[in-house]
Amino acid sequence: MAKTPRMTLPTQLVLRTLLETPTKARYGLELSNAAGLPTGTIHPILARLENTGWLESFWEDQSEIEKTDPPRPRRRYYRFSPGGAESARLALAQAYNGGTTSARLRPAAGGLGA
Repeated sequence: MAKTPRMTLPTQLVLRTLLETPTKARYGLELSNAAGLPTGTIHPILARLENTGWLESFWEDQSEIEKTDPPRPRRRYYRFSPGGAESARLALAQAYNGGTTSARLRPAAGGLGA
């Protein structure tokens, strides 16, 4: 598998949402609503996770769309690849324990001794 993606808070929210039902394939808008993030944030994260090998995606069958009334656009579904859920769990645990985080502590404005 490729390297671990940056574990930003939105990435962590997406991974936690996917890990709620790790074997279920879910589409972008569904993940967006569940994670509480806009779709413009979700889709780049899903692409990065797919590029790392943690997720795989597939398009919905056309026959499923034909059953809907009114018709809707085809959905792209995402699910963990083999080993992807375990990699996500480990990365989340490391981020939670302070191993990788996007926030860093900085000294006070007056320096360390202020």
